[in-house]
Formats: sequence, C-alpha cells, structure tokens
Amino acid sequence: MRFPRSAGILLHPTSLPGGFGIGEIGPSAFAFVDLLVESGQSLWQILPLGPTGYGDSPYACFSALAGNPMLIHLARLADEGDLDWQALRPASDFPEDRVDYGPVISFKNAMLQRAAQAFRQTAHGDRRSAFNHFCRENADWLEDFALFMALKDAHEGSVWNTWEPGLVRRHPDVLQTWRERLDDAIFAQRYYQFQFFRQWGALKDYANAQGIQIIGDIPIFVAYDSVDVWANPDRFRLDEDLLPTKVAGVPPDYFSPTGQLWGNPIYDWEAVARNDYDWWLRRFRQTLTVVDMVRLDHFRGFAAYWAIPAGEETAVNGEWEEGPGADFFETVRDALGELPIIAEDLGHITEDVLELREQFDLPGMSVLQFAFTIDASNPYLPHNVVPNTVIYTGTHDNDTSVGWYQSREAEELEACHRYIGPTDEPINWALIRLAYRSVADLAIVPLQDVLGLGAAARMNTPGKLGNNWSWRFREGAVSVSSRQQLYEMTLTYGRKEPEEMQERPDWM
Repeated sequence: MRFPRSAGILLHPTSLPGGFGIGEIGPSAFAFVDLLVESGQSLWQILPLGPTGYGDSPYACFSALAGNPMLIHLARLADEGDLDWQALRPASDFPEDRVDYGPVISFKNAMLQRAAQAFRQTAHGDRRSAFNHFCRENADWLEDFALFMALKDAHEGSVWNTWEPGLVRRHPDVLQTWRERLDDAIFAQRYYQFQFFRQWGALKDYANAQGIQIIGDIPIFVAYDSVDVWANPDRFRLDEDLLPTKVAGVPPDYFSPTGQLWGNPIYDWEAVARNDYDWWLRRFRQTLTVVDMVRLDHFRGFAAYWAIPAGEETAVNGEWEEGPGADFFETVRDALGELPIIAEDLGHITEDVLELREQFDLPGMSVLQFAFTIDASNPYLPHNVVPNTVIYTGTHDNDTSVGWYQSREAEELEACHRYIGPTDEPINWALIRLAYRSVADLAIVPLQDVLGLGAAARMNTPGKLGNNWSWRFREGAVSVSSRQQLYEMTLTYGRKEPEEMQERPDWM
C-alpha cells in the first residue's frame, strides 16, 4: 500500500513528560498531538504498547494483544473517583528525564490496585455497563491474559513453565480452581485493560480528528514468558516439557561476530497455517484498533528466519529456515483487506525478502545513519531510495543523530559532509532536511533529533542489558524555533499540501 507524502515524529509514550515517573495517556500526550499539528506533521510513530516484562522492553511483552497499564493516566482515575488524590502526592519524587522502572512500577501497581478495588465496590450505571461491554467484546484474549497476569503475581513473577503442572498444562479443573482463588486479582487485570483502551482510544480519536495518524509496531516474535505462548503452545516449536527447541536471532555480521541471540521461541508455521493464521489475524485486528498504520518488525523473518538451537550461548550455530512467505500475506489480505503495513526490512536482506515486499507493494525502510559507509551505491543514500519507502534519520535502536556523528571515524564523516554539501545547520537538522527532501513517501524523525540531543538520550542499545527504554523529555523542551523549522521543511519539501497546514500560530 502506498502512503501520501508526509512526515512525522518517533516518540514512545513512556518518553512523554509528566509527574508520575513515566509518560502517560494524559494531558502531555494530547499536548504532543498539538505539537505535531503546529509543526506541520501528519504522523506519530510509537513502539509496541504491550505490558513489558524483564528488561522493560516493549519488544518483550507479556501479551501481544494487551495494553501496558503503566501508561494509564492516574489523575484521570482520581477524577472518576477510583483514586484518592491524596494518594498521588508521592509521585513528585520521580526523576523528570528518565523512567526509573522499579519504583515507578511499584508505585503505579499500588495505585492501580486501589483503583480497581474502588471501581469494583462503587462503580455502577454507565461506567459498569461500559466495563462489562469491554470484557465481553474482548473475552477471547482478555480472560487468558487476566488469569495469566494474576497467576504471575501469585507466583512472585516466576516464568509460567515453573508453575504447578496443572497450570503449565492448562488443565481445566486446575485453571478453574485458580480463577476462583484469584478472583479479585483477575478483576483488577480486566479493569486495567478497560482503562488503558478507554484512555488510548480517546487519545487516538483526538489525534485522528487533528489529522494525525499513529504508526504502531508489531514485533514478529513474542516473549516465551507470555500468555501468547502459555495459551497457545501448539503454535510454537516446543519440546515435551514445553521448552523451546529453537530460538530466534540474527546471524553473525560485520557489526557482531557472534550474531544476536534474541531467545524468542520460533513459530511452528505449519501449525499456524493449519489454523488459517487465526492468532495473527486477531493480532492485526487488535493492533489496528489502537493505531492507524503498522510497522511490521523483522519483516525478513516472514521470508526466512535465523533459527538457533535452544541452549546455545551465541547465534553462531543457527541456520536459515523458510518462513510462511506469500501464503501468510495472502491470507491476511483475503481476511482483512489491504492493510497499511510498513515492512521493517533492515539488516541482512536477500532477494527473497525484497521480492516478498514488492509482491505486496509494502514500503520498506531506509536509515540515514547507515548511508555513509561505502560509496555512492549505498542503498540508504537518498538518491538510491525509491518513493515507496519510509526514511529515518535513525530509529529507536540507533544512537541519536548527534551521538552518531560524534562517534564516527573521519572517513565516514567526510562522506557525510560531501553528501550533505555546504551548510551552517547543526548535524541533526542537516540530516532531518536530507530526509525531508528525499523522494521517500514518509519521513520519520526521532524527537531526540529534533531536540539535538546526544548519546545520553538514546532509547535503546541492542544487545546491551540495562539503561534502555528510559529516556524522557521535559515539558517545554521543544522550542518555538524547532517547531517552526519542522513546519517550514514540511511546506518546502511537499510533505503536506499547503491547504492542509494549520495556519502559522501567532508565536511563529
């Protein structure tokens, strides 16, 4: 599917400012939509919205369908009477420029549990009817998820395969016993999801009404410690003890001599296909209720994926195995129509991956930070990019543009300067301009690059444990001049029709 020429900002909601230790679906989120509109942008790209597990990565969630309760705006719960305002006062102790996940999770879990208990005791009328309707409409995934999370809490967060055998194997009588035992905790999990989707839905409606479309993210793989694997073990390659036989990763390359060992379980694609990809169809449907467009992470895995025997310490001894290919995308298209999908086709890309992407007319990705390493034939250089592309200065896995520039060798810097040409602009704005004026249909820039921040503001360093996913920006950080620069570039390089642009605000 082709998209109209446009531009946007990459920012995960956890990075929004606010007083509760982590970005929330509250006033700062709505203010960010306003900022996008004022800057002439059309797109807001986010990372996966699921409930995160160990390491706090949005790419290792407890569910591919649920929302992250940590994003719930607590003040809204207080406005509705589910929380006492007095209980929110300790939140002022949290740092403003990063998420300190341990204390934040403890604080917010305590607040959310209070709110769920109050709601169960006092909610009636329209609010209770709305909650009951949400639970009925989403029962096909919500009931398993609520039970899974309640069981994890009851087992002090341990991985599901260490629970008692009846739970591991999902014996119906054992599950029913635990449902009765954990009734309050299960209700609380339903309540968290009700509030998350209610709040996010209001934000998405507001964004869409302002002409902003949200780009979401579907990681190809899921975490082993997730309801997706616990409730659907037959869809994954597991042994008789329900442990993975092979896990996901990427092979050794120039940047990593031992490859990357991700550890996600591999799908049993034959079993998934026998069920007409029903779980994947549900995943697409669910995701497209909360976003408008989907970035399909590790697209190359649908053509072929790197499978590593479980127990290996590196990714060296893996091998390429054939993915579901065109059959998968034809089934999705037949069931759901032509979907607004962006193919994340970075990394080791072979001809079969390109053919699969082109067969379904999916835009690929180009990253400027990868563009200056060889010669004029580099596929990431703007003159080699085709229109059906999304161009980035960098992604959530890259350093910021300033951090990248400061860490380059002289030869790469020379190539960068030759390509950009004479300019007085700081490197972050020079690269933003390069992306905007390219022929790529979509141009996306991380907010860190708009702010001109260095490596300390990096969102994620792949393969590094700790200190990831925590960056936040402070209220008022995006200056008037930065908004004006984005606005002018959008007009100059035709990324929005003039009649679609908001009239320049007075402060411009």
